[in-house]
Amino acid sequence: MDVKDEDTSEESKKNHISYYRSLNKVISEIKEEKEQEGEPAIKNHLDKRIEAMEKDKERIRDMFPNIKEEEWNGNTN
Repeated sequence: MDVKDEDTSEESKKNHISYYRSLNKVISEIKEEKEQEGEPAIKNHLDKRIEAMEKDKERIRDMFPNIKEEEWNGNTN
Protein backbone atom coordinates (compact mmCIF):
# COMPACT_ATOMS: atom_id res chain seq x y z
CA MET A 1 0.00 0.00 0.00
CA ASP A 2 1.30 3.44 -0.91
CA VAL A 3 1.01 5.83 2.02
CA LYS A 4 1.79 9.50 1.55
CA ASP A 5 3.22 11.65 4.34
CA GLU A 6 0.05 13.73 4.52
CA ASP A 7 -1.92 10.51 5.00
CA THR A 8 -0.16 9.93 8.33
CA SER A 9 -0.13 13.52 9.59
CA GLU A 10 -1.59 14.27 13.02
CA GLU A 11 -4.76 15.72 11.48
CA SER A 12 -5.13 12.72 9.19
CA LYS A 13 -4.60 10.41 12.15
CA LYS A 14 -7.40 12.12 14.07
CA ASN A 15 -9.72 11.96 11.06
CA HIS A 16 -8.93 8.30 10.42
CA ILE A 17 -9.57 7.37 14.06
CA SER A 18 -12.93 9.11 13.87
CA TYR A 19 -13.77 7.31 10.63
CA TYR A 20 -12.62 3.97 12.09
CA ARG A 21 -14.97 4.44 15.05
CA SER A 22 -17.84 5.34 12.73
CA LEU A 23 -17.18 2.13 10.79
CA ASN A 24 -17.51 0.18 14.04
CA LYS A 25 -20.88 1.80 14.66
CA VAL A 26 -22.14 1.12 11.12
CA ILE A 27 -20.95 -2.50 11.26
CA SER A 28 -22.82 -2.96 14.52
CA GLU A 29 -25.99 -1.51 12.98
CA ILE A 30 -25.69 -3.75 9.92
CA LYS A 31 -25.26 -6.81 12.14
CA GLU A 32 -28.46 -5.88 13.97
CA GLU A 33 -30.25 -5.41 10.65
CA LYS A 34 -28.95 -8.77 9.45
CA GLU A 35 -30.40 -10.52 12.53
CA GLN A 36 -33.83 -9.14 11.64
CA GLU A 37 -33.56 -10.11 7.97
CA GLY A 38 -34.98 -13.37 6.65
CA GLU A 39 -34.03 -13.13 2.97
CA PRO A 40 -30.75 -15.00 2.25
CA ALA A 41 -29.79 -12.70 -0.64
CA ILE A 42 -30.08 -9.64 1.58
CA LYS A 43 -28.16 -11.33 4.40
CA ASN A 44 -25.40 -12.13 1.89
CA HIS A 45 -25.35 -8.51 0.73
CA LEU A 46 -25.06 -7.30 4.33
CA ASP A 47 -22.20 -9.76 4.94
CA LYS A 48 -20.36 -8.33 1.93
CA ARG A 49 -20.82 -4.78 3.24
CA ILE A 50 -19.45 -5.79 6.64
CA GLU A 51 -16.51 -7.54 4.97
CA ALA A 52 -15.67 -4.42 2.94
CA MET A 53 -15.80 -2.22 6.04
CA GLU A 54 -13.60 -4.64 8.00
CA LYS A 55 -11.02 -4.44 5.19
CA ASP A 56 -11.17 -0.65 5.35
CA LYS A 57 -10.61 -0.79 9.12
CA GLU A 58 -7.59 -3.04 8.57
CA ARG A 59 -6.18 -0.63 5.98
CA ILE A 60 -6.53 2.27 8.42
CA ARG A 61 -4.89 0.32 11.25
CA ASP A 62 -1.98 -0.54 8.95
CA MET A 63 -1.49 3.18 8.27
CA PHE A 64 -1.09 3.91 12.00
CA PRO A 65 0.55 0.84 13.57
CA ASN A 66 1.58 2.69 16.76
CA ILE A 67 -1.97 3.42 17.91
CA LYS A 68 -3.07 1.30 20.83
CA GLU A 69 -6.26 -0.79 20.78
CA GLU A 70 -7.88 1.46 23.40
CA GLU A 71 -7.46 4.53 21.21
CA TRP A 72 -9.03 2.80 18.20
CA ASN A 73 -12.05 1.88 20.29
CA GLY A 74 -12.35 5.21 22.10
CA ASN A 75 -11.42 3.82 25.49
CA THR A 76 -8.73 6.36 26.35
CA ASN A 77 -8.76 8.00 29.76
